[in-house]
Amino acid sequence: MSEDLHRYVCQQCKQPLRIDPELVDLPPSAYGIIEGSVSQPNSPASRNVAGPKSAKSATMSKAQAKQPVDSSGPGESFVLLRDSVIHSTPKQRSSPQQSPRRLPNEGKTTSSPRSPPAPLPETQSKVSLSHQIRSHTQLFNFLSSRTEIDHPLCAECTHVLLTSLTRQLEEMKKERDGYLAFEKEIRKEKERESDADNAKIDSRIRELKSQEHGLVNELKQLDSDRLSLEKELQALELEEKLLEEEEDQFWQRHNNHLLKSTAQAAEIESLRRAYAVDSMTLEKLERTNVYNDAFCIGLDGVFGTINGLRLGRAGNVTVEWAEINAAWGQTLLLLYTIARKLDYEFENYRLVPLGSFSRIERIAGDKAIYELYGSGDLHIGRILHNRRFDYAMIAFLECLREIMDYVKSMDAQVEFRHTIIKDRIGDASIKLQFAQDEAWTRALRHVLLALKIVLKWVTNAG
Repeated sequence: MSEDLHRYVCQQCKQPLRIDPELVDLPPSAYGIIEGSVSQPNSPASRNVAGPKSAKSATMSKAQAKQPVDSSGPGESFVLLRDSVIHSTPKQRSSPQQSPRRLPNEGKTTSSPRSPPAPLPETQSKVSLSHQIRSHTQLFNFLSSRTEIDHPLCAECTHVLLTSLTRQLEEMKKERDGYLAFEKEIRKEKERESDADNAKIDSRIRELKSQEHGLVNELKQLDSDRLSLEKELQALELEEKLLEEEEDQFWQRHNNHLLKSTAQAAEIESLRRAYAVDSMTLEKLERTNVYNDAFCIGLDGVFGTINGLRLGRAGNVTVEWAEINAAWGQTLLLLYTIARKLDYEFENYRLVPLGSFSRIERIAGDKAIYELYGSGDLHIGRILHNRRFDYAMIAFLECLREIMDYVKSMDAQVEFRHTIIKDRIGDASIKLQFAQDEAWTRALRHVLLALKIVLKWVTNAG
């Protein structure tokens, strides 16, 4: 029954095996003999026979052992246990329903079957079977670890393996004989070396020693040169460090100079832009006619106006003398400004602009003073005052004529609409006494027109 419960398979052909009875109980001395006769393989990885890594994989379960085995082919070969071993090995008592099984090729064995021994107790049978499995496993593991072939093997696979190993042994012997012959030839060549060769070798040795001495001297010289070069290198490194510091200082100064130059360039550019703006402003101001802004001459109905002040009187429109006097002050100031602009000095008169109380002084003859302002008071002195007012207006007209003549002498293309002859400008007299207001107002309007023409020429010429 133990044979059916635990079987081994060949690790080469995978067929079931029966263990030889001599391998059932091996004494420890037998393992020592096997260990001495089997050498340790060089490398387990170099095995050329595939199989399980240990003998445990060589066993089959009861179910695997019961499977039918094909009787055709090499799988039919196996090792049969001897009857004596079978009878001496205790087996487990089988049940009445079970009978001992035989392998298909069991009849090929040379030993005759014997009747089974008396059954032993179940506990003793289990112990014997466990002992056999451990003993076989130990033996197969030992053989697998010391050889390049996994164990166990069947008889035919063992025969094939022995044939292969024998062939390898013969090849190794031939290779050994070749090495021995080569070694013998080498020894003969060494014995054939003559003394002349030894002399050549000695000469070569002396030559090499001489070369060695020369090379040693050259090496010493090179070491000396190396030390000199190292000192020179240290000096150059120090010089390089100084140059780097000097270069850093140079670049620092250069950067500072660039910063200062950039700041100066920005300042110059700012000044140029400011100059351009100021030049444009100056040009604009130069083109601006300040005289037209300071002395705005225009018309208000029948009245000529200067800076919004009416100059003249009309029957149906009442103009206060304060406004007329202020207008005369602005008119005298305009004539005075034009004379100064032209750097012109009048021959007989000097203008004194004092606003509403302006006057004209005579600088030749009796050196009289004429007030260029009127009054609406009704008293006896009014007649005398109006006479001086008329003289002042005639003197103003004379000064205006001189300016007009001067302008014509400077520019013949300048044309005036009205000419001045004594107290008349155009067809109207500038005298107020014994004259109509409309005629006097028209004469004053002609005066302002003449001043406007002169002012325009002065500003354009300037």
